[in-house]
Amino acid sequence: MYYIENETEEKIDMKEVRAVLKKLTSFYNEKRDFSVTFVTDEEIQNLNREYREIDAPTDILTFRLDDAPSFPISFDDQELEMPEEEEMGDIFISLDTMRRNAMEFGVKEEEELNRLLLHGLLHLRGLDHKTNDFATEEMLKEQEEVLTKLSLKS
Repeated sequence: MYYIENETEEKIDMKEVRAVLKKLTSFYNEKRDFSVTFVTDEEIQNLNREYREIDAPTDILTFRLDDAPSFPISFDDQELEMPEEEEMGDIFISLDTMRRNAMEFGVKEEEELNRLLLHGLLHLRGLDHKTNDFATEEMLKEQEEVLTKLSLKS
């Protein structure tokens, strides 16, 4: 299940956001909870400064909640499987930066928003990238392939 909140005064089609998230979670058979919060550049810059020590806005920040070990634990010679976390974490998306990126990349805002929703979900699922090179980064290649497969590109 996903929880969506818009902390901005910007209008956003929540019905469409839910439909995209439903497609993405179905595609990955993802049943764990996560949240998506739409914020302003000011708010995402505050988060970026606090958690990444980067004093600038960004398009998306993802915070994973994976405190439990992902390996079996032994106790008195019995192997115990840790239950899978029910909650994956939180995604914050700056609508301001998303709109600027859409203009810069020459894509519709809806496509850029779809890209960010998928990008955040991939991070929550444990994928990462070191650069923004779509030709070499496996996560970014998967992202673009899935957007195409699910007809989420313009």
